[in-house]
Parts: sequence; C-alpha cells; structure tokens
Amino acid sequence: MLTVLCTGTEALATPSTQSEDGRWHFYAVPYLWLPSVSASAKLSINGLRAADGSELGPVSLDAEVSPGDYLSNLSMAFMFMGEARKGPWSIYTDVIYTSFADQDSEARDITGPLGLLTTEISGDAKADLSATVWTLGAGHRLVERPSFRLDLMAGFRYFTMNSDLTLKLRGTDGLFSREQKVSMDQKEWDGIVGVRGQVLFTETHWFIPYYLDVGTGGSNWTWQALLGLGYRLDWGEVTLAVRSLSYDFDKDDADITLTGPGLGVGLHW
Repeated sequence: MLTVLCTGTEALATPSTQSEDGRWHFYAVPYLWLPSVSASAKLSINGLRAADGSELGPVSLDAEVSPGDYLSNLSMAFMFMGEARKGPWSIYTDVIYTSFADQDSEARDITGPLGLLTTEISGDAKADLSATVWTLGAGHRLVERPSFRLDLMAGFRYFTMNSDLTLKLRGTDGLFSREQKVSMDQKEWDGIVGVRGQVLFTETHWFIPYYLDVGTGGSNWTWQALLGLGYRLDWGEVTLAVRSLSYDFDKDDADITLTGPGLGVGLHW
C-alpha cells in the first residue's frame, strides 16, 4: 500500500573536490533506491458492522510493502540527481518518478473507533499508484576541511501521488464481505532546510556522505535522512547508502515512511 520509490537524495554523492577556480562544476547521479514502505491512513468505509450488529465506523489501516513485493509490478521508475557548484555555492535538483499497478499490500492492523478489529475483520488490499517527488535547493558550504565538509541548504520538496486502493474486508463471522475502492491522492509543496556533506578518510578514496532535512508547508511535516559509504574514482564516485523519507499528511490522516538502501553512480565535469 502506498508504495513509493520516491525522493532521490541530494547526498547520494557530492562533487569530490571543492571548486576553488571560480568556474562552475557539474555533477550528475542516476541512482536506484529500494525502500520498504510503512503507511497508515484513515479510510471512510461506512456501513460495516461487528458481530453484535454495532456500527464499526470509519476504518484505519496500517500496511507494509517491501521491495520484493513491488518490483514485479513496477511499470516505470526514474531517479536522477544533478548539482551545479561554484565556489562555496551550489544548486541541486532531485527527481523521482515511479508507477506500478495491481500491487498486493499486507494489511497489518485494521482499527475502528473502539480500537483493533483484527479479531472481527480480515482484509486484503491492492493499489494502483504513480508518484513524483521533486526537490530543488541551494546550499552554501560552511565548513571545508581535508577530512570534513558541511553545507547548509534550503529549498522545497514537491510530492504528488495518485493512488487507487481496492480494499477487501471480510467478517470472520460471515456477516459481511465488502470490496471498496478508495482514492488516496496527495499533492503537496513543502519548504525544507537541512545540512549535507561528507566525512573524508584522508589519503584514501573512501568517504561517508550524510544528509538531513526537515520541512513543512502543504504537509504537516516531512523529514529525510541519509548515511552512506562512498568510493571515489577518476571519473566519478560510487555510493551505497541507507536512506529514510517520511511524510505526515492531513488528508486521510495518512503517514508514510520509506527506509531502504540506495546505490548511486556519480559523474562530474
């Protein structure tokens, strides 16, 4: 449910050397991020009744999806980060688009106004989803040392998701069997601030990229964090990282958290 391969990370790799020559330097990173997704939402499914005939009210659903679940149903995915840097200043952008159809989701907990309903209801869910996450920001390098780099950055993140969730609910007592399609679309702009940079192992090709941002605006709040390990080559860099992205929305009282590994290959010129 709500599977999103979204928000590429601006910190998957950064230029390997600080620009000191007064010219613009550019960096491009195609990458792959495979997160596990935990999501919850409050769905307006009325008319459900418990075994004693009482109204159950709106239903809240928690679900989880792993990469092994959604890769077979992936229709399209595009992930790319680009950066331009001149001296201590930088401009970067990051774009992710993903789309899949007929995705099975694992319904972990189904709750109503009075709490857990798993003893009375079992459920399956399928989702059709397309999502785009776009980040655009500017940064300024505050610390430049042989073993440590730190940039302060600010910008925005745009998140749009079009999702149709088909939920099948069944009463264990056989009183009802309900299939309902629910639209769970989101479209939000958020301002973000954060830090990013690298810890460098001097006299080696290894480095540790890090990234952290927080923001708000259209959503209640959003945050993103990354920590990785990279290796610098003559033509660019290769980075393996663990990254998390989280959103809290007003609409449908939805929460989404994505956490998983990412692999980026960066080219600079």
